[in-house]
This record gives sequence, C-alpha cells and structure tokens, in this order.
Amino acid sequence: MSAKPATSHKTMAEQADIHDLYEKSVQNVEHEVEFLQATFKELSGRTAHLFREDFCGTASASCEWVKQGEAFQAIGVDIEPSVLEWGRAHRLSRLSSADQARVRLIESDVMTVDAPPVDILAAFNFSYFIFNTRDQLRSYFEKAYAGLKDDGVFFVDMFGGPEAQEETKEKTKHKGFTYVWHQAEFHPVTHYIRCHIHFRFPDGSKLKKAFTYEWRLWTAPEIREILAEAGFRKSTLYWEGEDEDGDGNGEFTPDEKGEADLAWIAYIVAEK
Repeated sequence: MSAKPATSHKTMAEQADIHDLYEKSVQNVEHEVEFLQATFKELSGRTAHLFREDFCGTASASCEWVKQGEAFQAIGVDIEPSVLEWGRAHRLSRLSSADQARVRLIESDVMTVDAPPVDILAAFNFSYFIFNTRDQLRSYFEKAYAGLKDDGVFFVDMFGGPEAQEETKEKTKHKGFTYVWHQAEFHPVTHYIRCHIHFRFPDGSKLKKAFTYEWRLWTAPEIREILAEAGFRKSTLYWEGEDEDGDGNGEFTPDEKGEADLAWIAYIVAEK
C-alpha cells in the first residue's frame, strides 16, 4: 500500500483575515454614522449628505454612510492601495449597485487629496496621530478646514488617561479570537507611542503585530488649541457616559471637564 500524502492543516491564524478581525475588534460604523449625523444636525440644523472619511482603510464607514438613502454620498481617502482594494472587494461589493455608485474611494495622501467640499469630514481610529509636531498637525487641520463646506463639521477621536501612557497589554475576547492592544513603548518627554495589535485564537495560534502604529499621543487641550489655530471657530469635546458597572456605554455628550478615568476615549468636534 502506498503511503497517503500528508495533508496540510492551516492554523486559525493562517486562515484569518486581519482587516475583518480589525473591524470586529475596534469599529462600530453603524454607531459612528448615527453619532455623526445626529451631532451634525444638532450643530447645523440640517442633514449632512456628503461625507469624507480620511485614513479610511477598508472604507466601512463610507459604505455605511450611503445606506442612509439615495441623497447620501461618501468619499474615502487612504494612501495604501491594498487596504482600499480589500474594502472594494469585501465592503463596497456588498452594497447595491446604486449605493456603490455613491461611494468614491481615492488613493491619496490626505495632505494633497483633491476632493470637493463636504458636510462632514472625519479622521477616526486616532489615525491623525501620525502627525507628530504641532506644525504638521496644524497643516492637516488646515487642509480639513479647507475641505469643508461653510457650515461643515470636522470629527476626530482620541484616547487618554494615565493608562494611555503605560507600556502594557489589554486583552479583549471576541467570538473566535482574542484582540490584544499592546502599548509597547512610550516616551514621556515627546509623547511618542508605539502600539501593536495582536490576535490570538482558540487553537493556540497567534497573529503577532498584525498592525503597528507609531504616533504622538496628543492631549485634548493641544488638539483643540491647534484646531483653533487652523481656523475652526469652535471645538467641543464629547465624553463617553458610563453604564451601571462603570464601563463606557457608547453614548457621547459635550463635556468641558471630563472625568479622571484611568483610560478614556472621546470625540472632538470642530465647527468651521
């Protein structure tokens, strides 16, 4: 009898899709779109129709935006062609042909992109932290200002608290995998921070450094001051509320003080 050929068995890590894992771990685009639209209506008194997503990655927020109806359009901007292609294949393709036609994905640097003025411009997932000097960040905020209509609104998110300045790992269990946020290096003098995202699976396999970020950990007053220097007439910090267990409840409201939490996430909303 001839020996049976060896069969290759891929681990869960080898079969995993890092972009899908990322979205399941850190994104909730349905909630984001609801927050964007509700906040814009409150500030401007009208409905936002044209949305631009800077550092859009897989463009999931842009795809979610156009689901609001035929009057809604989205522009996604990212410099990395491979992640845009993944978004086209796995997110844009899920939309109806009519919805797909209202999403425009642009491969470009956000500092040089050519796009029409929009109602809302958003830079989420702390992506703008790649600008590590005041001059660089101000230049980006000036580009964002110029990219908005006269009553447009710019949204960014941020994180902070004492634990944000620690070199530590935080694990979160999801269905079928564990998400690991790893703050690998932090420099108190410059606020340089290097972070990784790892994934672990029930079969013991791992995806180490699936994503790596080298940022400046900006503070809320710095960001708001630079927004003002860039021309925005007003910025408001939206703080997350707590549930009965003291954990974040996903509801964000204006707050000029915040709470002395060990770790927190907030939005800053800037009006043109």
